[in-house]
Amino acid sequence: MSDADAALKGIKLAARKRARADKTRSDATADLRRYCLEAQKAKVPVTQIAEAAGLSRQGVYDLLAERP
Repeated sequence: MSDADAALKGIKLAARKRARADKTRSDATADLRRYCLEAQKAKVPVTQIAEAAGLSRQGVYDLLAERP
């Protein structure tokens, strides 16, 4: 296998790994949004939601405003 072939193989593997990571991140974001909405409906203060989520209050508002 030439250096070029090895590099291309590495690129393809990394691209697949990145696609899986993007999917995982998207799924986790959707889960976080859903739970934040549930907490908001349960009258949990945004400050408490933000602390639990590891986000700023603005981050929670941004997350809730995103389209699913």
